[in-house]
Amino acid sequence: MARERRSRLRWWLLGGLVVLAAVVFGGTWLYIHVIEGPAPAPLGLKSGPSSGHASASTTDSVAGTWRVASGSVVGYRVNEVLAGQNNVAVGRTSDITGSLTISRGTVRTATFSVPMDTIKSDQSGRDAQFNGRIMETSTYPTGTLTLTTPIALGALPAPGVIRTYHASADITLHGQTRRVTFRLAAERTATGIEVSGSIPILFADWDIGNPGFAGFVTTQDHGLLEFLIKFSRS
Repeated sequence: MARERRSRLRWWLLGGLVVLAAVVFGGTWLYIHVIEGPAPAPLGLKSGPSSGHASASTTDSVAGTWRVASGSVVGYRVNEVLAGQNNVAVGRTSDITGSLTISRGTVRTATFSVPMDTIKSDQSGRDAQFNGRIMETSTYPTGTLTLTTPIALGALPAPGVIRTYHASADITLHGQTRRVTFRLAAERTATGIEVSGSIPILFADWDIGNPGFAGFVTTQDHGLLEFLIKFSRS
């Protein structure tokens, strides 16, 4: 009889664990895929691809200083696994300052900065981890990007046509500065210039701790720094 009770108890415990697992994983799936919904689409320009034809405009038409305008966005995109479910974590801010200068058909300088604690995702708990142990924003409050090599623009495409360029810049995150090279897309609009791109960030290169949390959330060892910067003439 005692052996039978112990056997029954084991089956109850096993059944309870199965039910608990189903609730946790099923609830997480429901939240991510139904309640929360898909992550925001990657940042990018909306126009069609470049035709490669230059307009009649000269490079002098874009010469001068251009400052970050309203509608600009920068942030991160990281693949994570939340309680066994694949998810994409996205955090963004529009609190961006900076400018670029163009002369003789070349981007000569460009510098941008972001208050790191203004970057927000759709989860307050994730943001608390981001500001705390991951990015330590009270100690390292600002992220910056500074162009290190001029960018030759070549013949200007017509407004609304996207052109791709290669850039080299120093990025400072978490108190560490590293040189990166990346592709960016640029477009002249009726009111200014728009630039977009994404930069792979290997967390260890900037001494950023593993974003995973207590075995419940695991992430890749890298993410993307995304940006869509709109400029108006200074």
